[in-house]
Amino acid sequence: MPGAKDATEMKGAGRVILKGGRVVDPVAGIDEVRDVLIEEGVIRRVERSISPEKGDVVRNCDGLIVAPGFIDMHVHLREPGREDKETIETGGRAAAAGGFTAVACMPNTDPVNDDQSVTEFIVAQARRRSPVKVYPIGAITKGLKGEELSEVGELVRVGCVGLSDDGVPVASAFVMRKALEYARMFDIPVINHAQDLSLSNGGVMHEGFHSTVLGLKGISAAAEEVMIYRDILLAEMTGSRLHVPHISTARAVDLVRAAKARGVNVTCEATPHHFTLTDEAVCGYDTSTKMNPPLRPEEDRDAIIAGIADGTIDAVASDHAPHCTEEKEVEYDIAPFGVVGLETSVALGLDRLVAADHIDLKRFVEIYSTAPARILNVPGGSLSPGVAADVSIFSTTLETRVDPARFRSKGRNTPFVGWALKGAAMMTIVNGAIVHERETAAG
Repeated sequence: MPGAKDATEMKGAGRVILKGGRVVDPVAGIDEVRDVLIEEGVIRRVERSISPEKGDVVRNCDGLIVAPGFIDMHVHLREPGREDKETIETGGRAAAAGGFTAVACMPNTDPVNDDQSVTEFIVAQARRRSPVKVYPIGAITKGLKGEELSEVGELVRVGCVGLSDDGVPVASAFVMRKALEYARMFDIPVINHAQDLSLSNGGVMHEGFHSTVLGLKGISAAAEEVMIYRDILLAEMTGSRLHVPHISTARAVDLVRAAKARGVNVTCEATPHHFTLTDEAVCGYDTSTKMNPPLRPEEDRDAIIAGIADGTIDAVASDHAPHCTEEKEVEYDIAPFGVVGLETSVALGLDRLVAADHIDLKRFVEIYSTAPARILNVPGGSLSPGVAADVSIFSTTLETRVDPARFRSKGRNTPFVGWALKGAAMMTIVNGAIVHERETAAG
C-alpha cells in the first residue's frame, strides 16, 4: 500500500474495488477472501470476484483484513476550550491513522457540551475539519455538577448519541435515576464514570501492594464496583440503557456478567491499557501510567481479557485523553489523569488479544466496530450493500513500533513508547474516501 498520507483521493471516483482482502463482517456472517465494490461512497457489492471496469480504482488488499469501519466510542477531543491539548481536526487525524472511521467525543470541554449550541459547534467543526465521523456525547448534568439535568431532548435533536458526565461521576442516585428515565425516552445510553469519590478519596493509583511500596495514595477497586452496582440496580429499575465505561476490575466484570444474565440492559467497554498493563507499570513513576480508573493487578487484567473473550465486555474504547507535555512532566501525585490511545488501540488489540489467541478476528471486529455502532445506535458495524463505505483495513502480521513523535494527535502521553506490536491499521476509508493510508511499518 504505497504512500503514507492523510488523504481523500477516492472522492469523486466512480467505482473503487478493494481486491483480494479477507473480509470479516460479523453482521453478514462473512469471513473469507472477497472483493468489495464501493461506488459514490456506498458499499455496492461484496463478492468473491468483481471484475474491474474501465476507470475503476483498484486497491490490492491481498494479505490484509477488510472490516466495517472501527468506532472508538470514548475519546476526548478537547475542543472547544483546550485546543492546546487537542482539536477536532488533530483528534480526527489521529483516529484515521489509528484505523477508526468514527469517534464519540466526551462532553468535558470548556464550555461543557450541556447545551445545543456547543453540540452544534462540535458537529459543524467535525464536518469542516475532521477526516472521520464525530458523534458528540452530551452532558448528563449542567456544568457536570451532578445536580440539574441537561436539556436531554435538545442535545439529542442536534446530534448527541449518549449522555455522560465523564470524569465526574454522578454522585446522586436520584439524579442518575432521572437521567436514565429521560434517556430511555430517546433510546440512548447513559455512560456514568463508575467511581465513588468518597472511596477513591483523592487516590492516584490502584490501592494495593505497589501503592504502599511507592508511597502513593491508592484508589480501591471498591470505589468502582460500588458505583457500578448502584447504576445496575437503577438501570434494572428503570429499564433504561446503562453503559459502563473503562471497566477495570474483576468484580466489576462479574457484576456486569450477572446483570446481563438476568436481563438488565447494560453494556460495557474496556480500554487497551487495562487489558495490557498492570499497576506494576507505575513503579517507575511514569505519569503516562496515570489514568482513571487506574491500572489494576494482574488478576483484574486477566478478568478484563476473559470478559472480552466471553462477550461480557461489549467493546474496546481508547479513552483517548491528550495532555500537554508540561502537564505530565510533574510529580506523579499532581499530574493529570489520562493517556492517548487513538493511534495505538487497534495495534494493541491485535497484538495482545488476537495474536495471543484470546479472541479471533470475528470477535475483534465485533468489539471495535459492530458493538460500538450498536450501543450508540449509529451507522456502521457492517459492510452490507447499501451502507456508507466506512472501511477499516488492517494487517495482523506487520510489526510496528510505537513512536509518539509520529502521532497525529497533539498528545504524546502514552505508556507504550518503543513497544513493538504485531498488527497495524493500514487504510481507513470514510464515505468511500481514503482518509489515511500507511506506507511502511513506521508510517
